[in-house]
Amino acid sequence: METANGGSESVNGGPTAARLSVGMAQGVWKAFGETQALRDVSLDVGSGECHGLVGRNGAGKSTLVGILTGLIRPDRGSVMLGTEAAPTLADRATWQRMVACVYQKSMVVPSLTVAENVFLNRATGDDHGIVNWRAMRSHARQVMLDWGFDLDVNRLVRDLTVEQRQVVEIARALSIGARFLILDEPTASLEKSAIERLFERIRRLKESAVGILYISHHLEEIYEVCDRVTVLRDGERVLSTSVGEIKQDRLIEAMVGFAPQRATEIAAPLRVIESAQPRLEISHLTVPATMGPVQDVSFFVSPGECVGLVGLQGSGTATVADAVVGLVKPVAGEIRLDGKPIHAGKVDATLRQGVTYVPEDRHARGFVPYLGVGENLTLGMLDRLSRWGIVSRSSSDSVAVGLVE
Repeated sequence: METANGGSESVNGGPTAARLSVGMAQGVWKAFGETQALRDVSLDVGSGECHGLVGRNGAGKSTLVGILTGLIRPDRGSVMLGTEAAPTLADRATWQRMVACVYQKSMVVPSLTVAENVFLNRATGDDHGIVNWRAMRSHARQVMLDWGFDLDVNRLVRDLTVEQRQVVEIARALSIGARFLILDEPTASLEKSAIERLFERIRRLKESAVGILYISHHLEEIYEVCDRVTVLRDGERVLSTSVGEIKQDRLIEAMVGFAPQRATEIAAPLRVIESAQPRLEISHLTVPATMGPVQDVSFFVSPGECVGLVGLQGSGTATVADAVVGLVKPVAGEIRLDGKPIHAGKVDATLRQGVTYVPEDRHARGFVPYLGVGENLTLGMLDRLSRWGIVSRSSSDSVAVGLVE
C-alpha cells in the first residue's frame, strides 16, 4: 500500500510493537521567508530498519534532516527520538546521544588520530584535567571491535581514504550511543568495492537494531539496501511504502511528477583527428585493488581532442584520473605525456610536466577553504613565486590578478 500525507502506513511499512521507532517527524512545516520548504511532512524510521529518503534537489530533504538532527526548528509539527519528545535545540548533548548524521562532506578533523576523532569533545581526564590517552585509544579499539570496523585507531585521519573517514564518523556516532543514524549521500565519493563494504556495514547495523535514514539519488541503492522509501517533492511527502511494493518507474514518477520518458538516442558528429603523437597515452593501467577497480585500462588523448571517460559511480573513472596526476601509484601499466613517461606516484613531477587536475571532490581536494582566492589560484606555482622558500606576496598577487582578468 502506498501512502501520502494523511494516509496510513502499510502493515509492513510502519513502526510496530516489534520494531519501535528510533526517529519520527510528525506533520512538520518549515518556511524560509516566502519559500515553503516543508509542508505537513511525516516520516518515521524503525529500529533495525534502513529507510530511504529520495527526491530531486530542492525537494526538502536537507531541511528535514536539519529538523531531525536539531539544527533547524520546525514552524509546526513535532519530532520524536525513540519514545521521547525531541529536546530543545540548545540541548546538543541529548541530540548527539539520540541521532547522528554522516554528511556527504566529511566532518572529521584531519590532523587528529582516529581515536581522537571518535571521542572528539568527549575526552575525559583525571582530577587535574589530564587526559588518559591510553584509555581513549583502548576505548576506541573496543568501539571498532564491537561494530566490526577494521581501522587502526592510531592513524591520522588525513591519511585515511574517504571510506575510512566515513567509518570514523559512524563509529563516533555509535560510541555516543546514537541508534538513529542518517547517511547523507554516503556513496557519493566511494568506489564500487567501498560501496559494497558500506552496504555490508549497514546490514550489520540493522541486525544490531540501529535505525538508518538513507538519502541517495541512486535508486538502485535504495532497492539494494533499504526496507522502506519515502519520496519528497516540492516540500511534500508524496509517497511512503515498502521498497518491495513499488517499481522503479513508479518511484521516478513520484519524484518528478510525471512518468519517465523513453530514452532518446543521441549521437555526436564524427570528427577526424589528424594523425599525431598522443598528448596523453595510457597503456594497460592497473592500480592496487584497495584504491579502486582499475585493471588493464588503455586509451589515448590526441592534441586538440576532448575524451570523455564515463562510468557508473564506483567504476574507477576518478581513480584513473588520480593515477594520471600521481595521487595513486599504479602497480602495472604506463602513462606517457607527449611520449615521455610520467613519474608514477609523484604529483610534483607530474605538475611540472604540464598536467593539471580538477578533482571530483572539489571541497576536500580542490582548494584550501581558509586561504584567499588569490592564494588558492597560485597554490600550484609557489615554486615559481618564491625564493629561498619564501613566497613573494607581490608576485603572487600579480599573477592572481592576471588569472582573474
